[in-house]
Amino acid sequence: MATSIRKHLSVLPDPRGKQGRQHLFEDIVTIAVCAVICGADTWTEVSQFGEAKVKWFKTFLKLPHGIPYHDTFGTVFAVIDPDALERFFLSWINTLAEKSEDRLIAIDGKTLRRSFDRASDKAAIHIFSAWASANDLCFGQLATDAKSNEITAIPKLLELLDLEDATITIDAMGC
Repeated sequence: MATSIRKHLSVLPDPRGKQGRQHLFEDIVTIAVCAVICGADTWTEVSQFGEAKVKWFKTFLKLPHGIPYHDTFGTVFAVIDPDALERFFLSWINTLAEKSEDRLIAIDGKTLRRSFDRASDKAAIHIFSAWASANDLCFGQLATDAKSNEITAIPKLLELLDLEDATITIDAMGC
């Protein structure tokens, strides 16, 4: 089973121009994914995580110019196609979700704490996730549209996931 991030980057094109590329695209994406999984919330934290783990990253990344600065992460991710990023992430995460006859996938929605923005009068963010219980892994997640709910968004999430031979559970809201 291929679980390497690098093997799934083919669905995520590098949006940068040829000039000014100091850091490898796969290095930037890999560091960012690892940092976010470990709790980084800002590009500064992503860069700090990279610096803290540089010895480990050098065991499998090239890092010709070391760990990128936080501005580099922000600039690169600002121009990445979000749909391509989603395809890349789902391609990678689906290989991590264990496939077995007893595969249990729990679908559940949540409101993100402190996501309401009073200053711009934006409602709280509502997301729902597909949780693979055998792996303790969230392998799919979508936000609901602003004036919608889980019921309309659940079919979109299910279409993205490889759910063959899986048992799907959902709370009362999904009924």
